[in-house]
Amino acid sequence: MEWYNQPPNWQIQGDIISVTSGAKTDFWRETHYGFIRDNGHFFYQTIQGDFVVDVKVSGEYRDLYDQAGIMLRLDEANWLKCGIEFVESVQQISAVVTRNYSDWSVVPLPENPVSIWMKVIRRGSAIEVKYSFDGADYTMLRLAYLTPKLTINAGLMCASPDGNGFSTKFENFQISQL
Repeated sequence: MEWYNQPPNWQIQGDIISVTSGAKTDFWRETHYGFIRDNGHFFYQTIQGDFVVDVKVSGEYRDLYDQAGIMLRLDEANWLKCGIEFVESVQQISAVVTRNYSDWSVVPLPENPVSIWMKVIRRGSAIEVKYSFDGADYTMLRLAYLTPKLTINAGLMCASPDGNGFSTKFENFQISQL
């Protein structure tokens, strides 16, 4: 695995990847805000075909838009990020699909959980985003088109668009071919 925009601090211990995001980092293109940011942190591997990405995410979210989760990326204009995004002091299950312009969908959580499990399934050009509070029972958040390209980068992302960085922990990260 390798970094796109390596964070200021990170380490791997067993099946735990700990990351501290950098200040004013994000992935976003144009929509609503009128800017492009491509300086978030993405720890990835290149993969072909259909696959599943699974991870348990825990974060010390504190500033507006602090975020952590899974990312699939073809290039700077075609990607998906999903996970937790911190908005108005509430953790939101979030998904952003970008094909030249970013969109954004969120589901506010009734309470701020310590951890959440994310699963992204790629079948052809379709991406299915799911989340779970226990790692067993998953709810679908989104089904989206991303790209028909066979090869894509898949991995973990985090960013602090408005803040000075926060700590997050990714556990049991795996990518499995379908």
